[in-house]
Amino acid sequence: MGLIESINSAVNGWVWGPPMLVLMGFVGILMTARTGVFQIRHIGHWMKKTIGDIFKSKEVTAHTTDKSISQFQSLCTALAATVGTGNIVGVAGAIATGGPGAVFWMWIIAFFGMMTNYSENVLGIFYRKKNAADEWSGGAMYYLRYGLGEKKNCKAIGIFLAGAFSVFCFLASFGIGNMTQVNSISSNMNSAFGIPTWVTGLFIMAAVGIVVLGGLKRIAAVTEKIVPLMVVLYIVGAVVILVTHIGTVPAIFTSIFKSAFGMKAVGGGIVGFGIRQAVILGMKRGVFSNEAGLGSSVMVHSSSNVAEPVRQGMWGIFEVFADTIVVCTLTAVSILASGDIDLATGQLVSGVESSNLASAAFGAMFGKPGEMFIAIAILLFAFSTVLGWSHYGSKACEYLLGLKATMIYKIIFTLATFGGAVMGQNLAWDIADTLNGLMAIPNLIGVLALSGTVAAITKNYVDRTFRGKTVKPMLSAYEDIQAMQEKKIASQ
Repeated sequence: MGLIESINSAVNGWVWGPPMLVLMGFVGILMTARTGVFQIRHIGHWMKKTIGDIFKSKEVTAHTTDKSISQFQSLCTALAATVGTGNIVGVAGAIATGGPGAVFWMWIIAFFGMMTNYSENVLGIFYRKKNAADEWSGGAMYYLRYGLGEKKNCKAIGIFLAGAFSVFCFLASFGIGNMTQVNSISSNMNSAFGIPTWVTGLFIMAAVGIVVLGGLKRIAAVTEKIVPLMVVLYIVGAVVILVTHIGTVPAIFTSIFKSAFGMKAVGGGIVGFGIRQAVILGMKRGVFSNEAGLGSSVMVHSSSNVAEPVRQGMWGIFEVFADTIVVCTLTAVSILASGDIDLATGQLVSGVESSNLASAAFGAMFGKPGEMFIAIAILLFAFSTVLGWSHYGSKACEYLLGLKATMIYKIIFTLATFGGAVMGQNLAWDIADTLNGLMAIPNLIGVLALSGTVAAITKNYVDRTFRGKTVKPMLSAYEDIQAMQEKKIASQ
């Protein structure tokens, strides 16, 4: 373990250094500019075509008869993978270490991350293919190999980056998608109910196996029931805390903005160091939470029955908005309203551990039931994250080793959940951080290289939808799939 910690610390310091944060921010800013600030200019449209259509369009919610999944199921499975412990434990840790200012940098990375996630999904749909089982297969590995790789003199680099992304994703599925999630479940169940970590590990292993071994259809069927319920209940609880402490809201937001730019670091350290900690932790936890830039959720979005790449891209915008702007902000406000963080200094003033700050906030409001609610919320959040990430790892395995190898992967993934339950928490989070960064590198290179393609597809959609132009839709990079999707749109 000591050797693993040393190696991971060295790699983590390189992966999450200033160059990575600059690259992450630059890609988001570039895609925001190249799409005409789509997330703001067309906010009414993407809201209507995502959350609005959930309540009125059967096309979005109806279960499919083929091996694809509905747009709503793709969102729920993607949110299952993103709305997890990062929204509770990750936010708490960022605030405890980086001060309230970390929340501001979460917002910044989320705002631009909306268009990074949008771009990933657009490319995912545009370059996806059908596998031997007649299922859609898409993701960063496909637009790296068949998008970037088709550019002049880029075939070798496209194949290499696609392979690298798949390897990092395969490994990350055991970190961000398995160890950290199950570790948070077991530690919180032990804290709230006194249940031994190994008992929780066995229970989670059995539950994960039942769902994951059933394939994407079963995963989607479970997540579309769990995710909406858990998100709504969590939001209601956080809003109650917010309303009860409404008088402290101005002070909370003042603390967030001051800490982001100039307030002393936690514990009264050097100002510059405090800002650096806020920026790094805010961005890292923001990315850990919404995964924009990792190229992960695009693998499930690519399995959607949608024909228009931009339509699925808009679900990517909503995904980041719901995950970080809504859920993470409510977590942060709940913690900062609890009194456990000094709003003037950003210092942790109570004896509560950073990982239990959210639990303490809900406990202060609702008593013991509040602490138990957070433990159950973390259980559901993390369990659904494990389900979502099992699909990502499965797709990476399929790309690297073929379709037949995915069943072996699913079995190993299921067994690994027990290891996550009894593993040291800090090491689990550190490994997840490292693998996040390693996944992001090839993916962001691909998005940058194909930014012109995203811009062209977006312009094509805007021309047809808002400007009334009669132009051929850009639906796929492949002629046969393009023709098939054109017929689908014509029949709707």
